[in-house]
Amino acid sequence: MNVWLVAACVLLAAGMGPCLWRACTGDPAQRLMGITLGGTVAVGVCLLVARGVQRTSYVDVALVLAVLSPAGTLVFCRCLAGGGRPEARKARTRRS
Repeated sequence: MNVWLVAACVLLAAGMGPCLWRACTGDPAQRLMGITLGGTVAVGVCLLVARGVQRTSYVDVALVLAVLSPAGTLVFCRCLAGGGRPEARKARTRRS
């Protein structure tokens, strides 16, 4: 175990814990912040692990996660805003 892997373990424990707690509690805006920050921490952990095991192919995982994490945040925002299937929106507007 080298310094890079120790740093990845520390970042995983110290960084992901508060992100998960924030993503599970609070109002929707704070939950969204927790999810977004969790994606950023996960990218950092993946990069540290890639450096620690000296595999450059593992950097690709971090890059894909960095690209897909904001997309997942946008999907979560759409779900919070009530977006989704058009049939569900029509049913809600008929009831009101």
